[in-house]
Amino acid sequence: MPDRSETRPPDAERQTITHIIHGEQRLDDYHWLKTRGKADAGVLGHLEAENAYLDTVMLPLRETQAAIYRELLSHLQEDDEQPPLQDGEWLYFTRTLEGKAHPVFLRRPHAGGDEQLLLDVNALTKSEGLDNVWVSHTRPSPDGRYWAYLMDRTGQEVWELRVLDIRTGELAEPALTGLSGWTLAWHADSSALLYATEDDTQRADRIWRHTLGQPQGADELLFQEDDPTFRVGAGLSENGATLLIASEANMAQEWLALDARDAGATPQTVLPRERGTEATLADGGDHWLVLTNAGGAEEFKLVRLPKDGELDLGAAAEVLPYTAERYLTGMHLFKDHLLLSGREGGFTRLWVLPRSADGYGAARRVEFPEDSATVRIGGNRVYETDTARILYTSLTRPTEHLDLNLDTLETTLIKATPVPNYDPSQYVSEMVWATADDGEQVPVSVVRRRDTVLPAPTLLYGYGSYGIPVDPAFSMTRLPLLDRGWVWAIAHIRGGSERGRGWYDAGRLKNKMNTFTDFVAAGEHLRATGLAGDLVAMGRSAGGLLMGAVVNLRPDLWKAAFVGVPFVDVLSTMLDASIPLTTAEYDEWGNPNDAGAYATMRAYSPYDNLKAGVYPHLFVSTGLNDPRVAYWEPAKYVARLRTLRQSGSGMLVLKTNMGAGHGGSSSRYDALNEAAEEYAFALAAVNGDLQGE
Repeated sequence: MPDRSETRPPDAERQTITHIIHGEQRLDDYHWLKTRGKADAGVLGHLEAENAYLDTVMLPLRETQAAIYRELLSHLQEDDEQPPLQDGEWLYFTRTLEGKAHPVFLRRPHAGGDEQLLLDVNALTKSEGLDNVWVSHTRPSPDGRYWAYLMDRTGQEVWELRVLDIRTGELAEPALTGLSGWTLAWHADSSALLYATEDDTQRADRIWRHTLGQPQGADELLFQEDDPTFRVGAGLSENGATLLIASEANMAQEWLALDARDAGATPQTVLPRERGTEATLADGGDHWLVLTNAGGAEEFKLVRLPKDGELDLGAAAEVLPYTAERYLTGMHLFKDHLLLSGREGGFTRLWVLPRSADGYGAARRVEFPEDSATVRIGGNRVYETDTARILYTSLTRPTEHLDLNLDTLETTLIKATPVPNYDPSQYVSEMVWATADDGEQVPVSVVRRRDTVLPAPTLLYGYGSYGIPVDPAFSMTRLPLLDRGWVWAIAHIRGGSERGRGWYDAGRLKNKMNTFTDFVAAGEHLRATGLAGDLVAMGRSAGGLLMGAVVNLRPDLWKAAFVGVPFVDVLSTMLDASIPLTTAEYDEWGNPNDAGAYATMRAYSPYDNLKAGVYPHLFVSTGLNDPRVAYWEPAKYVARLRTLRQSGSGMLVLKTNMGAGHGGSSSRYDALNEAAEEYAFALAAVNGDLQGE
């Protein structure tokens, strides 16, 4: 390692202020990193100094990083195509090319014929001088003439809408700017489309109708949401007849609808909002189909409402009655079938219901060869079909694109994701169960090579928020660690929904501490049962909050932790209603203006619970343009932690991607190199090649 004098970390300036609320004085030496903003020379200088320090720390590890990168590249099928998705008379698909960082979007006639280039993102980045670019919500017009997409050039998630005239190969009109990334939907006659814009906090609050050819300033406002805890979105129903507008909070939705075939239609309320009642709506023709928790159906039930009758969820006819053993999460409607997604026994499931003029038949579960796997509904844009595209994967099985026969429930393999230099028979996965502090059983998915000698170094990954599950799925980026004799584990902690909606509710608001103690219990179990030797923890975003919390709770348990784009300054963020996500997330974390909610957050907020002690090696990362978890949260966290770590603590580094946001680099090669960098750090930490400061 370099001489210590060459590797001294930057010393952040201290400017102490005092936050006072609910009778508590909370001292903060680094609040200036927030208030000055990311354009401030002092802020940028500090972040660049941290990056320079990281480069010095990583210098002896760059050869290992390069070797891991080469291994990752050896598992990447660089020339590849995604299976095409039919939309109208065309098949739409993406292609990746060797040496090219970004995808190419194309289409070809369903009946056969030459392919057409829609967008080469590689050429776009070159022609417009972009280091990173993200393309989302690609939508062809119903007549197939236009192809619309949203594009973000900074990672700040401020989007522009571009509409390609496929006949000419040129943009049909100037780009619309300042859009939300959540909405893009066409009217049926291809003359107009719906999009969303955001308020000053990047909350999607308005739905607009844009008629092709008219200036953005002339667009028609269809809906505006003034409640700061709700955000809006819109989409086209599966049958193509209705444009649905949803205004959503964490625990409530309001639904409006307008005729997609009438470019002058105005939205009409279908289901008004009711706090605590959630609903997902689909257009069933002469009725509405609703997934809802109304009437105490915590794990959700499926009901139908007549379009010409009373829209009362309490009086709705049941299509699939409620049972506590089945958590319903989504649906896709076809002309003669309904495809449902959900969970049973902790695993993802699919069910098919036949439908006719007389109603819906019995639900049949789609069976697969293994339980410990993940199945979900794929892209489906054809309404009158008896085949649905689904996706299937497990910890050892790369994603398979399957066509599901909705009558027989048989599946046909369309494409298995190619992973060069990978033999699945050499790997084994299992699920183990850890006992939490309160006796709850927490599932932990584990994958390793068959020849791995146990106990082995183990990377334990977690998330545990928003009801988002981390399901057992294949990732080729794990292979360099697995092939070096590591175990990879996923803790399915409360706050996710792996064991149902109740699992989510047991890990949010006043129950949030369960998320963190579950993760600690998972790590302790892996050690106690002889699976794990040294433990390395990893999480991103709300999973970064998890990392900060568990490092505070049990710094001795972890050899190292990767704290990615982390929500670690919980109180500063949730007390500032002017920044993105805050007001919309009161139902997730609580509103700290309430003394009880404040006390709950105060007990786990990583930044506010740092104290003098011995800490493990920590690799903290952020993006300068991140609108979800601002750069200043991890920057403040690292700055304070540097002043509190005692002798024997590990290395602490902060990496700021100066040209990206929450998701990191858009280049697939840059993303692999970033993974290789983290793995090199992890290997050095476990092998004793990484000194403390």
